[in-house]
Amino acid sequence: MADDTTPEMIPAETSPGSSIERRFASTTVEAGVQECFEVGADVASYPEWIESLSSVEILSTDELGRPAEVGYEAAGIGRRTSYILAYDFGDAPHRISWHLIRGDLTREIEGSYRFRDVTEDGAGPLTEVDYELGIDMTVTLPGYVKRRAEDKIMEAALRRFKRRVESLNSGS
Repeated sequence: MADDTTPEMIPAETSPGSSIERRFASTTVEAGVQECFEVGADVASYPEWIESLSSVEILSTDELGRPAEVGYEAAGIGRRTSYILAYDFGDAPHRISWHLIRGDLTREIEGSYRFRDVTEDGAGPLTEVDYELGIDMTVTLPGYVKRRAEDKIMEAALRRFKRRVESLNSGS
């Protein structure tokens, strides 16, 4: 299994057509693109490896049975929060994206996982995983507090994602 180093955090930027600041993080996972995609698409198992999620409900699926709309309940800024995300698998298995339909503490959520094969000759499979997330809360937070919280969330999420994929890939 690859070492459990801290994912690389990339400076935030505002994306075209959106008013929210997006954060970026990246890591390399010792698994193939398909294995990474399968973990990202298996939203029903998220509470098993994302501690802040207390429940996930798949509200609808696409023609291939993948989640299209998903309801979440999670711990957020000192209280419970609920939100519904719409998923897009149009670039599967290389990308999964999502956006907010509605939420009680959030005005907007946009995010994605991107999976890119970076396997070198003779080596086991390696996938570069890029994680992008933008959140606009209904609660006003000072900019530095918001950025620090987002960085912490993203770093932990990507580290847990990596751990989950590699543990399933190794059979442990």
